[in-house]
Amino acid sequence: MTADAGDRVTRIALVGAPNCGKTSLFNALTGANQRVGNYSGVTVERKIGMATTPGGASLRITDLPGTYSLRARSPDEAVTRDVILGTRVDAEPFDLLMVVVDATQMRPGLRLARELADVGLPLLVVVNMIDIARHRGIDIDLDRIASELGQPVVASTAVRRAGMGALWGRIDGLIAAGLPARQPTRWAAPSAHQLRQALREADRVIAAAVTLPEHRRSFSEKVDAVVLNPFAGPVILLVLMFLMFQAVFAGAAPLMDGLSALVDAVSGAVSAALPEGLLRGLIVDGAIAGVGSVIVFLPQILILFAFILILEDLGYMARAAFLMDRIMGHAGLHGRAFIPLLSSFACAIPGIMSARVIDDERDRLMTILIAPLMTCSARIPVYTLLIGAFVPARSIGFGIGLQGLVMFALFAAGVVSALLVAFASRLLFRRREIAAPLMLDLPDYKVPQLRGVVLGLWQRARAFLRRAGTIIFYASLVVWVLSTFPYAPADATEPAINYSFAAMIGHLLAPILSPIGFTWQICVALVPGMAAREVAVAGLSTVYAVSGGDGALGTALAAQWPLATGVSLIVWYIFAPQCLSTIAVIRRETASRRWMWVSVGYMFALAYVFSFLAYHLVSALTG
Repeated sequence: MTADAGDRVTRIALVGAPNCGKTSLFNALTGANQRVGNYSGVTVERKIGMATTPGGASLRITDLPGTYSLRARSPDEAVTRDVILGTRVDAEPFDLLMVVVDATQMRPGLRLARELADVGLPLLVVVNMIDIARHRGIDIDLDRIASELGQPVVASTAVRRAGMGALWGRIDGLIAAGLPARQPTRWAAPSAHQLRQALREADRVIAAAVTLPEHRRSFSEKVDAVVLNPFAGPVILLVLMFLMFQAVFAGAAPLMDGLSALVDAVSGAVSAALPEGLLRGLIVDGAIAGVGSVIVFLPQILILFAFILILEDLGYMARAAFLMDRIMGHAGLHGRAFIPLLSSFACAIPGIMSARVIDDERDRLMTILIAPLMTCSARIPVYTLLIGAFVPARSIGFGIGLQGLVMFALFAAGVVSALLVAFASRLLFRRREIAAPLMLDLPDYKVPQLRGVVLGLWQRARAFLRRAGTIIFYASLVVWVLSTFPYAPADATEPAINYSFAAMIGHLLAPILSPIGFTWQICVALVPGMAAREVAVAGLSTVYAVSGGDGALGTALAAQWPLATGVSLIVWYIFAPQCLSTIAVIRRETASRRWMWVSVGYMFALAYVFSFLAYHLVSALTG
């Protein structure tokens, strides 16, 4: 065993082609004992998990980004190559490479295993999803594959505990026998001819070791006949998106009411326990009111993530990319941009990061620039607050709620605006270019695994709560201080907040934003809202001195704002770049301050122009 003698931990790297089940295998090996971060210098996700084998061996497992070859045509593939070859400064040495091969589509995995054999590290080839292959009547001779590759081969079923026994046993066996030391690498970037030759060699191995049943239409093919139909497919996609946003607004209501009641109870208990004064104001009106006004939206955010995780696990996302390819092609976008843009519904940051899968640099740049226009989960608290305040909670028939319909329209507005910006960019800068055709593997449909979905939701809930306990907490305290000091004079005839620093800042910005209907209180909330969009809700709650859930704040806003102001603020949030973290990631991913400022400038311009039009149009219609 070559792991450090002091810690006796065997370091394993998981590598495989996209959609081979690598992440499911990583979750099955490590369970919840994993952490996620980024490699230094790049925003490429780094997953590391710890595990203990049945034989008692300690493992440190790193899940590397998916790749078809170490030749690396995108930034995340380059990270995988550099980590495996050990050329990155922060790349830890590995004792074993586990190459994950999809049992139902073995060609890319076997070709990759051939290439990795030249790296110089011990290899273990894991033929994953063997249960699905057997169910289809596919017979795989693992011993023949091991003989052809000259490497140990084992089968696994990552989604079932019983399907992991052989893999655990093989890992224990390799460690007990002693993993050989790393040899000097013989790897060199393969040419296109060598890649084609390697694919032919993989086909030869498959022909020798795999027996296929008589061809029958698989379940996935039957479903795809409907899902990928040029007419039915887009309708199904639209219905799925509509149901998702209806659930985000309507399905979360009972849980949101419960969290709102909990926040009210905590606020009341703290108020009763502390004497009136600055400390109680800081804790109740600053911390609890600010953080509590955002936490109540956690159920909606988790419902959105649950839909996305289930659709990814199901295998539908690749189909959605194919369905959107024609529409996105007309806008000058590559079909692969769909998945980064869809990821941006959860958060623009991972959406921007996932644009690394796009080979063409200009297509990737355009995807990065329009990703913030997607309606991320951070906008949900603002949208829900404003929709609840200004849109009646009534049904329009067939169980469709008007508020949920408006929420769907706002998400659709983000998609349409992104496509229009891409189309305008194509007309201005790339008139003669035609978007490259989309080539993408369609994974087989799989039943989503509850464990993986729950683990993904827990990771996102933890990230949201950490955000609420840090950025939103501190921003809420800052807004409270600005809203409290200086005190109003003894002979004051106006509310005390009108004499505060917050009022001074708001009145300073008001001449710029008053043409679009914004009050000085909105101006105050927008400033800390640059740290995170949700902070605007906490800011409004503090400025208007409203404690409790979103219902109380919405009632206060509806009483003090005209409808035109509410609509204008909603439109502002469709376009405005209200998130410093997103701006920083754009700077990091493009390696350019120029493109960062281009993104900030065009989004603020769109936000101001369309908010101006919305405010004056609604004002004219409502008198």
